[in-house]
Amino acid sequence: MVRVKICGVTRVQDALLAERLGAWAIGLNFYERSPRAIAPAEAWKIRRRLARRTQAVGIFVNWAPPQVLALAQSLRLTWVQLHGDESAVALGAIARRLPVIRALRVASRFSFSEFRVHRAASLFLLDAAKPGAYGGTGKTLDWSLAGQAAAEHRIILAGGLTPENVGEAILTVRPYAVDVASGVESRPGVKDPGRLREFFDEVARANRALRGR
Repeated sequence: MVRVKICGVTRVQDALLAERLGAWAIGLNFYERSPRAIAPAEAWKIRRRLARRTQAVGIFVNWAPPQVLALAQSLRLTWVQLHGDESAVALGAIARRLPVIRALRVASRFSFSEFRVHRAASLFLLDAAKPGAYGGTGKTLDWSLAGQAAAEHRIILAGGLTPENVGEAILTVRPYAVDVASGVESRPGVKDPGRLREFFDEVARANRALRGR
């Protein structure tokens, strides 16, 4: 079964709706330059309302490991997602304390050696590369390449997913999970309830198709 991670959540009501619809994880973005950035105090308002089964993922860009771990502990995060240029050494330091999602930005010259370099990660998130951006571009990536990766690694597929294309993406890539932010929003950081429901409906449809194969 392909899981769903709803990322860039900034409001309690959006997190709770996503949870009711079956979200595996809620992403809380601490990258200050992101339009979906959230302050720790606001993140805690969301985190404390989540059910125990729901994974709380903190997204960090180029923070030092002690800072990441301190905030993760204070907010009781269950995962850390590294979305910047963090080294394998930094990843390893965090992974000794909490499971890590290593975000990899996929361009035409993407090297599969990245998986080996960051092997301390428990999951890999594939996002579309854009110069000067650390994700959240709303652009799709090469799904055939992502499918190759998913055959050997636990992959979260991100990058330009919407209710209109997530079913095809799942059937093509067969990832561990899919990740969406802008594709279900009315504006950055504000999820659209209708779009959220449509997204989960399409994921469920694709999961049924996978079971039938």
